[in-house]
Amino acid sequence: MKTHKPTTPSERATVHVPYRKVLTVSKPHKALTTGGKRDVGRNNAGRITTRHHGGGHKRSYREIDFMYNKIDIPAKIETVEYDPNRSSFISLVCFADGERRYVVIPKGVKVGDSFIVSETAPLTAGNRTLLKNIPVGTMVYNIEIKPGSGAKLGRSAGSSAQVVAHNEGYVNLKMPSTEVRKVKDMAWASIGEVSNEEHKLRNLGKAGRSRWLGIRPTVRGSAMNPVDHPYGGGEGRQGRGLRRSKSKWGKETGKGHKTRTPKKYSNVFVVTRRKVGKKQ
Repeated sequence: MKTHKPTTPSERATVHVPYRKVLTVSKPHKALTTGGKRDVGRNNAGRITTRHHGGGHKRSYREIDFMYNKIDIPAKIETVEYDPNRSSFISLVCFADGERRYVVIPKGVKVGDSFIVSETAPLTAGNRTLLKNIPVGTMVYNIEIKPGSGAKLGRSAGSSAQVVAHNEGYVNLKMPSTEVRKVKDMAWASIGEVSNEEHKLRNLGKAGRSRWLGIRPTVRGSAMNPVDHPYGGGEGRQGRGLRRSKSKWGKETGKGHKTRTPKKYSNVFVVTRRKVGKKQ
């Protein structure tokens, strides 16, 4: 991680990934970028559904290949690039037939390396194959939930899932959240762990950098009025005055509180629930 001399209060605290040592180009491949407007926490009616999102620097969207539908065609990594829309690094890859695509890359790969999507692919970082062909103990990323649906799980910086069992047409995967869930063994997954594992160690250093990233301020509930939050009101600074923590809407939060929908469609695929709070 890179730190700075304390020439300003924010520089004293800032810690970030040393991009110059990792990235190979500064501009994206124009044919694979698009513009567009981000939702900034609004739904299709324009109402805020996720608070604290908005503003931020203008971004170009990189069209990432999560389908990996070029089977048995080797690809060579040409670049390692920064993507403002995700925490991991991406690479421009050139397939043997001449087509170029962006993909999320695993840690440990570099420019000039190659990978292949194949049922008989070797078990090396970056290669992609069926879950039924991956032995127990292997770390995987870019995992499909349903065969042919495209990568959905294990896509953020430093994340991966571990194959822990094969059983009756399913593979048990231990997720980064500690949850163990079943996935069809005919689904595809990539070998390795997602790049930029140091992302979680960064310190933005100042409020302004949060605003550049599109993160708006979070107001403490205890600083609000009683009409706005269960913690609001009181003379001077007050504690929350409640035994258990609550959200702005009065719903229980805090460590150990289960938030998963009791009748969620995918409950049948969860072998072991994730550990929360002190248990984790």
